[in-house]
Amino acid sequence: MTMRTRTLGTTGPQVSALGLGCMGMSALYGDADRAESVATIHAALEAGVTLLDTGDFYGMGHNELLIGEALRTAPAARREQALVSVKFGALRGPDGGWTGYDGRPAAVKNFAAYSLQRLGVDHIDVYRIARLDPDVPIEETVGAIAELIEQGYVRHVGLSEVGAETIRRAAAVAPIADLQIEYSLISRGIEESILPTTRELGISVTAYGVLSRGLISGHFSRDRQLAANDFRAYSPRFQGDNLQHNLNLVDALRKIAEQKGVTVAQIAIAWVLSRGEDIVPLIGARTRERLDESLGALDVTLDGADLTAIEQAVPADAAAGDRYPTAAMAHLDSER
Repeated sequence: MTMRTRTLGTTGPQVSALGLGCMGMSALYGDADRAESVATIHAALEAGVTLLDTGDFYGMGHNELLIGEALRTAPAARREQALVSVKFGALRGPDGGWTGYDGRPAAVKNFAAYSLQRLGVDHIDVYRIARLDPDVPIEETVGAIAELIEQGYVRHVGLSEVGAETIRRAAAVAPIADLQIEYSLISRGIEESILPTTRELGISVTAYGVLSRGLISGHFSRDRQLAANDFRAYSPRFQGDNLQHNLNLVDALRKIAEQKGVTVAQIAIAWVLSRGEDIVPLIGARTRERLDESLGALDVTLDGADLTAIEQAVPADAAAGDRYPTAAMAHLDSER
């Protein structure tokens, strides 16, 4: 496996072709083993992964503390190569419930102060609000991040799950390095207007959900029982007939993977990698075993015939069910 590099936009840093999304190590997918999580981050850094993605609300700070521990205990050379992307702004209650988003400038700086402390770093490489705050113009939120850049606490402005109009408004205030948004074989909504806009403006995309939360990983079975603290227990794509339909798509994809001698997860990640040098897939591995499998996607080459077969097996808009429950979809500016 040879780790390639890509650049976040025209203003951002050079990063590894695959990034590590660390959310599942702290939240939303059931219990995780802390020691294995730290070992997985170390293994990712050792393999040449440089981009680590988190959110200050993942486990109410747990994920940032976890990454801080992993960086603190990593070899100095690996620690220095790490670039950390942080999402902020999601508000939660003591019961873990979601109560909204806060993009006010004072809140932006407050969130950053706590993140810097938990991560144990002197700056955040890419900083972005997790969802658009409907009560605060994006210009004010981005302006606050720009001030943090001037003060040396942040390196680059990012965006998350916003639509084309919001991207343009944000870019008029400060250079935007990157948009983080869901993108996979079965989540291709960005292709209509969002991706053309980021490409016009020289903004890269870090794609999360490239395996659709494990749905198209090749490891999710029809009879799997999900814990109450697993997001997928409430996700429309994992329910009833939707699940059966979506796993039929995975079965079709599996045939193509088997013909190439690779796994379903590897071909799904390789497909995202093939969509352009401006797209950096985030792999959500929680264990070294899954990390190794995902990194194997870097050695998968998809030719024109492969891509045609994949498109026929999993056409755009083929998935059944929304990617989030109804209440969460209402907060996605990218869906408007």
